[in-house]
Order: sequence, then C-alpha cells, then structure tokens
Amino acid sequence: MAGRFDDLIKSTFEIRENEGEDKVMSLREAIERNVKAGAKIHIGTTHCCPLAAVLEIARQFYGKKPHFTLIVRGIRDTSVILIHMGLVKKVITTFSGNVYPSYGPNPVAQRAYGRKEVELEDWSILTFPLMLMAGALGVGFMPTNSIIGSTMEEDNKESFTVIDDPFGSGRRIGLLKALNPDLSIVHGLAADRAGNTILTPPYSESLWGAKASTGGAVVTVERLVSTDFIREHSHLVKLPGYMVNSVSVVPLGAHPGGVWNQGMEKFEAYAEDYAFMTEFTRICGDPEALDAWIKEWVLDCQSFEEYKAKLGYDRILFLKGNADRDAWRYQLDALEGMISESEEYNATEMMVIAAARETRDRILRSNYKTVLAGAGTANLAAWLAKYQLQKEDYIVELMVELGYYGNAPRPAEPFLLNFGNFATCKMLTETLDTRGVFACGATNKCIGVLGGGQVDRYGNINSTRISEDLYLTGSGGANDVASGAREVVLVMQQSQRRFVEKVAYITAPGDRVRTLVSSLGVFEKLDGDEEFTLTKYFANSGFSSKEEAVKNIKENCGWDVKVSEDVKEVPVPTLEELRLLRVFDPKKNYIR
Repeated sequence: MAGRFDDLIKSTFEIRENEGEDKVMSLREAIERNVKAGAKIHIGTTHCCPLAAVLEIARQFYGKKPHFTLIVRGIRDTSVILIHMGLVKKVITTFSGNVYPSYGPNPVAQRAYGRKEVELEDWSILTFPLMLMAGALGVGFMPTNSIIGSTMEEDNKESFTVIDDPFGSGRRIGLLKALNPDLSIVHGLAADRAGNTILTPPYSESLWGAKASTGGAVVTVERLVSTDFIREHSHLVKLPGYMVNSVSVVPLGAHPGGVWNQGMEKFEAYAEDYAFMTEFTRICGDPEALDAWIKEWVLDCQSFEEYKAKLGYDRILFLKGNADRDAWRYQLDALEGMISESEEYNATEMMVIAAARETRDRILRSNYKTVLAGAGTANLAAWLAKYQLQKEDYIVELMVELGYYGNAPRPAEPFLLNFGNFATCKMLTETLDTRGVFACGATNKCIGVLGGGQVDRYGNINSTRISEDLYLTGSGGANDVASGAREVVLVMQQSQRRFVEKVAYITAPGDRVRTLVSSLGVFEKLDGDEEFTLTKYFANSGFSSKEEAVKNIKENCGWDVKVSEDVKEVPVPTLEELRLLRVFDPKKNYIR
C-alpha cells in the first residue's frame, strides 16, 4: 500500500538541503543595487553592527551628496564617518558620542549638529525600537511612558504626543509615531542563500528596524550555511528570508565591534577591538587626521578584504582569543602591575564608592531586585554595590541596555558593553525586556544608577545640549530609566558648570532622582521634598572642618544649597573597596 505513494512522497514532501531564491552577492554589488540617494537607511545594532557595509557605503558615495537619513540606535565608532564625509542630511538616533575608552561627546557629531549641517532627531533607547515596532506591526503608533516631561517631548511634536488614558486610569500616556525605514542593513552570524538569518543574543533593539523596512534588508554574515542548517537552528533565526534583499559573506564584518557565538560555538567569535576604537576616538578630534584615516582605511582599501589584510593576521587572531570567556584572567594578569594597593584615593574613587554605598543601602531599604546603570562611574558604582550585597547573601541582578540580565562583571575592563560579561548573564534578551519591562514595567523592582552632563536642584538631568551649538551625547537610556525605575541614584563630578540652577535641556526629568552623589558630597530629597538637601560631605576632602567642607560644596554649586541640620561626614574608603574598584578599572578610564 505504502509503495503506491512513493513517487508522490519523494516529489512533494522531501526536504531540500538548500531552498529558495539565491540572493548571495558581493558586498559591493549589494550596496550598488540597494542603497539609493535620499534613502532613509536603518543601520541595525544588535550586539554586532554592520560596519563593513557602512565602509562600503562610504566608498561608493564618496564625493557625492546622497542626503541620507540615518536611522541608528547610536552614532558611534566608525559610523560617524558618514556624517564627516557629508553623506548625511538627517540622523534619527538616541546617542551620538564616543563609547571607548570612555563615554563622552564625539567632535564629528558636535560639529555637524552645532553648525546645523545635519538635522538631528533625538530619542531614548526604549522609544527608538518602539517606533520601529509600530512600523513593523503596521499600527501607526506605539504607547510609552518614556520622554514625557523631557525636552524631547517638545522637540519631537511631529512624532510624539501625550494623551489621557482612554481607558480611564487617569494616567497620561505618550504616543510614538511609527517609523519605517526605506532600507535596513544587518550583520548576522550566518544565513542561507535565501536570506534566513541567524543572530546570537543579546539582541539590543532586535530586528524591528529590518522588519519595519519598506524596502527590505541588506544582510552581511560571518558564514553562509545550508537551509538544512537553518532548520536545525531555527530558534536562532531572527530574520526570515522574504524580508532580505541580498546576502553577502563578510567575515569580521562587525569590526571594530565584535560577534558573540554562544549557542553556536562551531562559529568563531571575536571581541571588540578596543585599541582600534581608542585610536579612532582620538582621531575624531582632528578633521584633517580623520580625512587621512578615511583615505587610508576606506578609500585606499577597495574592499573589506583589503581592510582585513591591513588589520593583519596577528590582530585578528588576538581579537578571536579575546572572545574567550576566560580572557579577562589574562587581561588582569597583564594589567596587575598598574593596580595601586595604596590607601590613598582620589575624588573620583571617593565618589564612586560613596555612590555604591548609597545604592546598596537603598536596595536593602526597598528590597529592589534589579539595577540598571548608565556607563562610566555609574556602572562602576552599581558593580561595587552588587558585589558588596553578594557578600551579605543578597542577590541583586545587574542589567544592561543591550539585553544583559543577571551579569556578573569581570575584572580588568570597565566598559559597560564589555563582551567578557556575556557569558556570566542569567538571561540574554533585548532592549524591550531590559528597558521596557524589567526596569520600567508595571512589576519592576529596579533602581537606576545614572550619570549626566548637568543636573539642577530638582534632579533634572541633561546629557543632550548645553546650548544650540554645543551638543553632548543624547539620552541613550537615561530618560527611560529616570521615567520608569522605582528610584534613581545620580553620580556626577561637581562644578558650577555641571550643577546648575536650571538645566539647559531636560534629557530626563528628576522626579525619581532621589539621591545625587557628587565628587564632594551626597545630596538627597528628604521627606518628599522636590529639591535636594546636602546630607553628607566627604572626609579627608582637604578641609580642616565640616564648615569649610560645606562652604566648598556650596561654592561649587550653581544653586543655593539647602544643608541638613545634621549633615554627616562620609567615612573614607576601605582598602577592600578601593581594591575592588581598581580591579574593575586598572587603566583608570573612569577613575583617574
């Protein structure tokens, strides 16, 4: 009986090893075919970025005026060359700055925005994928609690509005207009010839930009695989082939970023190239030096293969070795001699340790379960608090915007997005979880630890603009945390330029900022007060009395400081606290 259907079964139900339209082509051809002048181009940023494709766009449009609109979570690393080369008319983003060796303004973005050469549309890390999600779902808009009460609300009136909850909760709800790119560019771990694409977590903004793109996606991958392989790993396929225009095999295509391979260990991972990023950050400060860099690394390299040859075999091998989960041990051994064992400390070390203590106390007081920290001294304070609590058998979970949950930061590298911490996570997910649910959702038990450029007496944070022609970095995730976490500890160096009567731009409203730890003391909002009161000053601050220390704090503040009647002295750091802090940041990227 069964034999009667052999021909039918073989011709109809046999699974093919390779299936679908063959979309494989060189990166040069993919960009030539798909990237058109005037396009709204989304540059996908999961944990890896399609930077080889960015360089190819720069090559092909050099000397032209394509007037691109860039839609990208963050303008960072080598993607800023598109702005410097005059290829960009508008940027829709959440962050425009340097991330390594430390976070801060990027001169290329500052020049372009300050001179109004490029139009800027600034959002937060959570609202950015929500707009793309609305575009992908075809629903027109998406609700949010973020950016309400910030200057972003005023600046983005064409794409954001606030309404009363139509279902009668009495709350005000923000509505984000859907965003649909013309084209999305994505770098993945692997794809088959039809474009079914595998990515490994964490997923950051996830693939909402590619799913929202009306003109499809250009995909670059580390390796080409069969459709059979795709079926075997379908749980890691994040982009279906019907959305993909082309597939280009570009190993190392995320450089100077990296690619993580957890769950796909047969593929080689590689870490971020911190030395390359540091040098590029330095060059961005000098337009002529950046022109020379573009000539050397982009225009004189006719393809990404030539770019890789210029990097050299030894460097590539080093990056692959640095992706090992235990690489931090070797890094720490190499840097051990740089770590001071002295009980002497500087003002930044005092500030970070005081912020860690304040964070620890508030976690215990309110039984918080998660911490979402900003970058730099803020994440160092959160890391210290986590390990201090761990010694007391209190487990609090750290989170990072890319989608880390429950990570245990490794020594030797203080970079918030450090690949070395991926393997320690209890969950690898995406921004909509870490920012939208775990830190800002209805059931969150999260405390935020943030930094900023300016703060005022009410805790309003500015990390966006000092003036019309002086741009900082943008919100990143600061607004989302300040709008949604249960409370916020703010960590900032103190001066009259930074502690101001009224911030020039409200990146994040200060309602939930309850504690401000500066390089001179601690300010708190007491008994429901909307303004800060100085409650603690630092010991050993170079002043002989409490009165002198308080006077110095007041002189270095742009508002008339309220002082507690019972202002206390903060004990000096212990050697144990100093050692832990210095082990995280041996090169003093943040604690110098």
